Amino acid sequence: MHVIATAGHVDHGKSALLRALTGMEPDRWAEERRRGMTLDLGFVWTWLPGAGDVAFVDVPGHERLVGNMLAGVGPVPAVLFVVAADQGWQPQSEEHLSVLDALGVRHGVLAVSRCDLAAPEAARAQALTRIAETSLGGLPSVAVSAVTGTGLDALRTALVRLAGELPAPDRDADVRLWVDRAFTVRGHGTVVTGTLGAGTVRVGDRLQLARDGGTLRVRGLECLKESRQEADAVARVAVNVSGPGAGSLRRGDALLTPGRWLTTDTVDVRLRGALARDLPRELTLHAGSAAVPATVRPLGEGFARLRLATPLPLRVGDAALLRDPGRHRVPAGLTVLDVRPPRLTRRGAAAARDKELQAAPGRADGVEELRRRGLIRRSELLAMGVRPPADPVAGEWLADPAHWSALRDRLDDAVEEHAARNPLDPGMPLETARQVLGLPERSLVDALLAQSPGLRHGDGRVYGSHARPTLPPLAEAAVEAVRADLTRAPFRAPEAERLRELGLTPKLLAAAEAAGALLRIGDGIVLMPGADAQAAAVLARLEQPFTTSRARQALDTTRRVAVPLLEYLDEHGRTVRLDGALRRCLDADSGPR
Repeated sequence: MHVIATAGHVDHGKSALLRALTGMEPDRWAEERRRGMTLDLGFVWTWLPGAGDVAFVDVPGHERLVGNMLAGVGPVPAVLFVVAADQGWQPQSEEHLSVLDALGVRHGVLAVSRCDLAAPEAARAQALTRIAETSLGGLPSVAVSAVTGTGLDALRTALVRLAGELPAPDRDADVRLWVDRAFTVRGHGTVVTGTLGAGTVRVGDRLQLARDGGTLRVRGLECLKESRQEADAVARVAVNVSGPGAGSLRRGDALLTPGRWLTTDTVDVRLRGALARDLPRELTLHAGSAAVPATVRPLGEGFARLRLATPLPLRVGDAALLRDPGRHRVPAGLTVLDVRPPRLTRRGAAAARDKELQAAPGRADGVEELRRRGLIRRSELLAMGVRPPADPVAGEWLADPAHWSALRDRLDDAVEEHAARNPLDPGMPLETARQVLGLPERSLVDALLAQSPGLRHGDGRVYGSHARPTLPPLAEAAVEAVRADLTRAPFRAPEAERLRELGLTPKLLAAAEAAGALLRIGDGIVLMPGADAQAAAVLARLEQPFTTSRARQALDTTRRVAVPLLEYLDEHGRTVRLDGALRRCLDADSGPR
């Protein structure tokens, strides 16, 4: 299917032309038919050889109804621009053209209507001149009369050619269905309609309401009044939905693939248009079928930050426009550059941001987006509409290579600085390393360590490859005294009183262990390094299993030492506790003996 919107001044014959093309009535309301003027969006369709189904969104042309016009044309990729031969270019022709230009619409056909009332050449020349200055460029044109049928076949041929030029939609893309109508059908409940520009919707799907995050289920689906089990882009769809909040759906809402979109109330944008340099502070942002009040903060030449009164599901590269409804003009079109922009709190931050945005490509560029952010979750990048350029470095986290390399260097420096400031305890806690680097998760520190051969870590700390605690001379002498005691009786750990006499505080004992001079097996209980292996060898010679009392006797020590030593051996896989009183030694090759 192809979807085309109309555009043009009020009473230039847009609806009459669609009736002649399709045989259907685009004006849905009796008031519209009575007054002969389109007030709201209309929807009709036909089948054209060589193009298949072609659906039309008929928009109102009156200046007071441009908001309705924008809701219809926003999600549509092509336009049928209508100018009456007997009236020529008019004010709403100009405003509709400015809308299309602001949205960057590039595909269309010019229909010079009512050529039964006047020669078309002057109106055609005037319209083509104006249109050529916009994103539409040089359009094919057809002179036509809905009354006599003159030119209808030529118009159909031009529409078939237009359909063949439209870019192929991404049917696997995430769904964002902008709602342009919402109503209730007896026996079915809420039905919404919209133009599906990308992706595929199926009966049974769950869709997320952008406004509040609620989940709705697709109960039924129609395209051009025919029931479907699925519909893929591009298509006009009517979706029967159920779930909490379904009854509150309205024009401007968006239904989304769950978990794949970010809603944002702050965006940085690139502006387009002759009036973009002098924007009012308060305007209306039109995106899709939504119209949201926006506060404009200029960031420099051609860039601005918008704060939206209502969050919208926007992505990098989206086209939208700003409108001044009080003056009936469109001062600027825009391209979304950032849906998660940084805060501007420091003096000069806006100017720095302007310089940064000048380098932004204005399209979904994964390499550039990652370079600007340094670190970002893969799912968040996808939700911005940006394809990840590389594999994650940890979990879901993606890292810019230059930023990641700088983080490794900073970690090396931070560990060295910590060791210099804390000679007794040179190991930097992993949580401290995370905070120093400003990382959001500990897993990123672990990933950096895995790629940093000059660092080692254990017991929740990071050490330089040669980092060892440096003990004061008196502490070194005290440690040597303890080692001498243990040489004579390897499992008779010094009593607390003995450690106090020697001045060995818990901090000094920890430093001595980190230096490889002592082994701590419990609070205030130290042995020689290797005493655990020596104890396991002694216990292996006992009849298995053995009691704590038997182990104490074999090791020639006290219960004060035996209990924490056995627990240490359990923890390190040298022994295993069988019940409350018995243990076995573990053989590395055969398991429990």
